[in-house]
Amino acid sequence: MTTTGRLRADERRTEVLEELVDLFLAEGFAHASVADLAARLRCSKSTLYLLAPSKEQIVVSAVRHYFRRAADRVEARVAECADAAQRLTAYLGAVSDELRPASAAFREDLAAYAPAAAVYRDNTTFAARRVQQLVADGVAAGALRPVDASFVGAAVRQVMTAIQSGEIAAETGLADAAAYDRLADLVTHGLVEERSAGAPPIGRARNASDEGGHDG
Repeated sequence: MTTTGRLRADERRTEVLEELVDLFLAEGFAHASVADLAARLRCSKSTLYLLAPSKEQIVVSAVRHYFRRAADRVEARVAECADAAQRLTAYLGAVSDELRPASAAFREDLAAYAPAAAVYRDNTTFAARRVQQLVADGVAAGALRPVDASFVGAAVRQVMTAIQSGEIAAETGLADAAAYDRLADLVTHGLVEERSAGAPPIGRARNASDEGGHDG
């Protein structure tokens, strides 16, 4: 195959993946055969087999593409923010936005199919580490309260894992995107300290009067 041919094949593969991801997000994937998918996307089965040699592997390829695409979009949102506190808020908000199109059918199929669930789990682990990094950066910059970033990261990871596993949905009825909205609100308001006139800079050690000591 010529270089031009390979480029066209890669472009077609990406195009099909994008269409497949959107279809899966809207309707799930467990019920559909390769023939069904080809009919819905108006392409041949051989085109789908350019992605992977079996339906199961096609699903995994599409799920990986979805999370890779989401990660790129999330980081683009973060890059637009100059303030360290805003970057944390933007990250969690963007994750929520990327999960929002996922239908109940997609979430159920994702949880039920172990290889796809593993992709989600790996991305959740990465996201938790990214939050920990953003918290550490925010503390170092004085934009967030001086907290233990490792602890916050571990706590956030537990919540993210519970969202990914379906535990939060079972306990609260919240879809994953809504749960991330609540997590963003909790983390942001817990770490961003309101600054009043004359208040000490974030991260500066407080003296007794700062902590509410006796009036002199």
